Amino acid sequence: MGIDVLVSDDLHLSGFALAALLERHEEVRVVGPVESNFAALQFAETYRPDVAVISFEGEDSDAISVAEKIANLGCRSMLLATAVTRSVVRQAFAGGIAGIVERSVSPRQFVDAIHRVHQGERVFDAELTVAALSNSDCPLSAREFSVLEHVARGDTVPEIAARMHLSQGTVRNYLSSMVAKLGARNRIDALRIARDSRWI
Repeated sequence: MGIDVLVSDDLHLSGFALAALLERHEEVRVVGPVESNFAALQFAETYRPDVAVISFEGEDSDAISVAEKIANLGCRSMLLATAVTRSVVRQAFAGGIAGIVERSVSPRQFVDAIHRVHQGERVFDAELTVAALSNSDCPLSAREFSVLEHVARGDTVPEIAARMHLSQGTVRNYLSSMVAKLGARNRIDALRIARDSRWI
């Protein structure tokens, strides 16, 4: 029995190359490709592919949301990522996404990941996943870490306060504590330290 695979990549040449690679395998049938996340969701809602491969370029949180929605349809979804951070792994793992594969993997590893996802496995880098879910080397509390993730998205103090249902003073206190714990000069430097450590 074959595997129907949807490929979503807004870079036309990249999407074409992925489809061509997969079509070399008799057991795989490319039922896309599509060129936007919105189109991928529409396609998945209509045709219910076995596996949906969603391109993720690092700053596009919409890709994670779409992959989650496709997973909720009963399809297996996985992200094809240029770079992976712990924050992305946490979101994908919690959202029911079946895996993340980096673009640097070999074609054989990519096809193998699709097979494993189709068989019900979750394909995540084990070391990165353990670090992402535990953050054992991160000195920040869960609430401080949440504030830092909002800072990483460019949210202002009033926006963070509204989204986390906190007072602006409390948010500022978390920011000050975060800067002190990381030995940073300011919140921007704290963000740099967190990114260099791949916490976010």
